[in-house]
Amino acid sequence: MKKIVFFLLVSLFFPLSSNAKDFLGAPVIPQGTTTQKTDSRLELKTSLSHDEVVSFYREALKDFENIKFREWKDATYIEDDGKMPWHSITISKGGKESTDVVIVKDNWTWIIGTLVLRYMGVFMVLMLVFLGMSLSGKIISWSVQRMEAKKAAN
Repeated sequence: MKKIVFFLLVSLFFPLSSNAKDFLGAPVIPQGTTTQKTDSRLELKTSLSHDEVVSFYREALKDFENIKFREWKDATYIEDDGKMPWHSITISKGGKESTDVVIVKDNWTWIIGTLVLRYMGVFMVLMLVFLGMSLSGKIISWSVQRMEAKKAAN
């Protein structure tokens, strides 16, 4: 009886890992071999083809609504636009013997960089609108003065 209680307590506090491994909440393909792992980045290689790896991630991430798949020339880029601790999964194309998978943690550099670009973009658009309105104001003022000068001459 003591062994059963001990086993239940151990399994409650130290659950056994299932077949689905993950890194920062992002699924890790089971057939992969880790080449580099830090607190913010996981790189692995797998003998599966690019399409097989993308199919695995499409199936594993189908229940999440803020996941975007982008097909690039040399890779498939999976991005989380939600609040997951990971930012992106990059699956390389072109590897004939192996496919590289890189999972990157969400970081403040990317977040602040995006906000700064949006901030600058808003002011660039406002500047273009201001210049357009100033130019049209000058053209309208010039044409009104010209019409008034014609009326005064007649």
